[in-house]
Amino acid sequence: MKKHILILLTISFISCNKNDEKADGYGNFEATETTISAEANGKIIFLNLEEGDILEAEKQVGLIDTMQLNFNKQQLIASKNTVYSKSTNVISQITVLQEQLKTTLIERNRIQNMFAEDAATKRQLDEINGKVNVLNEQIKSVKTQDAPIVNEAKSIAIQIDKIDDQIEKSKITNPIKGTVLAKYAEANEITSFGKPLYKIADILEMTLRVYISETQLAHIQTNQKVTVKIDADQDMKSYTGIISWISSSAEFTPKTIQTKEERVNLVYAVKVKVKNDGSLKIGMPAEMWIQSLNK
Repeated sequence: MKKHILILLTISFISCNKNDEKADGYGNFEATETTISAEANGKIIFLNLEEGDILEAEKQVGLIDTMQLNFNKQQLIASKNTVYSKSTNVISQITVLQEQLKTTLIERNRIQNMFAEDAATKRQLDEINGKVNVLNEQIKSVKTQDAPIVNEAKSIAIQIDKIDDQIEKSKITNPIKGTVLAKYAEANEITSFGKPLYKIADILEMTLRVYISETQLAHIQTNQKVTVKIDADQDMKSYTGIISWISSSAEFTPKTIQTKEERVNLVYAVKVKVKNDGSLKIGMPAEMWIQSLNK
């Protein structure tokens, strides 16, 4: 009987020591979640993704109907061609006037030479100078007529560029590599600008946010290796983590967090990067141990 009592006391003592051993920080895993929203209005033609899918960055995963945009673009292109045809007529007039001016200048040079040799009269020289002035004014006038046409063509070109941008934004392109966490829309549904389509996050490397007391600050630094533990079937599963950030200011202890010093008033937030083997999930609780990995 005494032997049995001694065994029970020994087990109780070991158990108490184990329970007294506490982690240096407690927290939850998190990741940067990005909600991808529609950048255009219309019917979703396709959206090729499901929750749990791993998507590459810059990959097109869907399309919003662009038929009306293409119709508007073709209409603008036709208008632009019409405007350019008007400009072509004006340019042709300018070309004709410039050829006339070229011929008149040659004639003026000839008359000036003749006038210098007293072979032409002052009246002839004045008349040819008058023709040159008239042609120059006509060219200026026609160029003035061409300016509004050119501006109209530029305005149409800008509108076409805007439609091209809208067509490009109708393509649903995944911006970052990550795992689809939630899907909010389906093909054939009508969407609008800013409406969420799906949520994605890079969970290959998770961030554990823990809180520690001021007395523990002296034992940690950025890029330091720590042990991160999560609950498992029998014992706890361990990971190697790297401290990536330590808060420079204190904050009040969150209600759900317990620190080594039994809930002190002020704590410091710490972020620990942990490679995910597939077991770590967003919101999962975990412990941080500053001591060696063998602890």
